[in-house]
Amino acid sequence: MPNVNWPEAIKPLLKKYKNEKHPLDYKTNYQLIVMVILSAQDSDKHINKIAPTLFEAYPDMTALSKATLKDLQHFITGVRNSEKKGQWLLQIADTIKADKNIPYNLDELTALPGIGRKSANVILRESGHPAEGIIVDLHTVRVAPRLGIATGADPKKIEKQIMDALPKSEWDAGMAMSFLGREICRPTPKCEVCLMRPVCQYYNEVIKQAG
Repeated sequence: MPNVNWPEAIKPLLKKYKNEKHPLDYKTNYQLIVMVILSAQDSDKHINKIAPTLFEAYPDMTALSKATLKDLQHFITGVRNSEKKGQWLLQIADTIKADKNIPYNLDELTALPGIGRKSANVILRESGHPAEGIIVDLHTVRVAPRLGIATGADPKKIEKQIMDALPKSEWDAGMAMSFLGREICRPTPKCEVCLMRPVCQYYNEVIKQAG
């Protein structure tokens, strides 16, 4: 594959998934934060299922700050690493106290327990704040090297490579790749219907050659 002009090549993907809401079914930014933390190493579908009863009991950060771990566990049992995540959520609620105090920048978000760069980037995107990084989830980790915009399997290194390849105005590409990975660029990819075929390294160097 010749060198790809990624700022140009990524535009169709960004256009396709522009304004696409994250699969977590949150209603407020408070719910978003809680669900992002709970969904780590778990599935969005599972978290969406347990969320209504959880948020009925704890409708905002203030209510959550008054919860005990034992009470909270009742609503999140079955979530992977539920005890640790419950501790993180209570620490966050105790720190923030109220929804109006939720921070919206990468440094302050990642300073909170249970929130890494990926989670912080998701929170910034979904709450409508400017991107400070690129969302690299398990789907992006699969898709980015296939496309050829990044190499390796380390999310932080992949994020850095994509940030270097694209202007800040196109940093939503990470979430766009995630959507592509969920729908088309699956572990067994549906290359025949993928709009990124013209520039995709995997398609041009592996699939076409094999065909």
